[in-house]
Amino acid sequence: MIPIVFSGNGNGKIFEGLLMSVMSLAKNTSEALEILVLTMDLSDENPNFKPFSSEQISLLDNVVKLKNKESFAKKLDVTTLYKQHLHDGKNHENGYTPFAMLRLLLDLVQDCPDKLIYLDIDTMCVSDIKQLYDLDVEDYDYVACKDYMGRFWIRPSYCNSGSLLLNMKRVKEDGLFEKCRDMVNRKKMLMPDQTALNKYGKKKYMPFRFNEQRKIKSDTVIKHFCKGIVFFLPFGFHIYNIKQWQREKVHKSLKIHDFDDIYEQVDKFKALRPDCFA
Repeated sequence: MIPIVFSGNGNGKIFEGLLMSVMSLAKNTSEALEILVLTMDLSDENPNFKPFSSEQISLLDNVVKLKNKESFAKKLDVTTLYKQHLHDGKNHENGYTPFAMLRLLLDLVQDCPDKLIYLDIDTMCVSDIKQLYDLDVEDYDYVACKDYMGRFWIRPSYCNSGSLLLNMKRVKEDGLFEKCRDMVNRKKMLMPDQTALNKYGKKKYMPFRFNEQRKIKSDTVIKHFCKGIVFFLPFGFHIYNIKQWQREKVHKSLKIHDFDDIYEQVDKFKALRPDCFA
């Protein structure tokens, strides 16, 4: 069983992205998957900050069971934990939704696996995720890839946190997430949780194929649809932020057609369960 954690809200487009990501994981492995979805309800503050619904998680559960009947999807509602540990901090309101910081609560989640994969929702699996899970993380808090642009603009050791192999046993022992929560509560930051993880975590580096932030290559395991930049001579540049559910842009701008079969399946689910995509 491979535990994989996502976090996010029940917005229809976000769920569509989550469904695509989970489908890509199931498609490329014969292993049983334990899909854990961190979510919370802050809809009293913002109507878009609603949790994933039971119906949405049920659909994910059905999808992963189609490939391996031992697989399952489960919702972890951490509303109370978020309000207790992060809500009043300086990064509750920033350029990202507060759902991005939910992974910093994993050490407080009951029965959290000792070793797990964390993935951003804007990731798609291209080959067997077991290759990532089998990496050695024994003496580290986490294994991560360097950030494609951050290694130049911030510092050479700066990591992208969209794909992580976490050693939760060590994270709890050295208080990593507790330190990160303290930092994001005290200090306003552009990328709060990622910056805190980079500052305090003992990390091991893995190749870009486990968090490919640019073009898919022959050995890619995870494609991350994160922000990118294109430079134009002599001094121009363009920043793009195309997600896997923006199909026309994925095809025309990124020239990616690797997930067309998943798009077709998602359309069938949308016709059968439109309530999950509202």
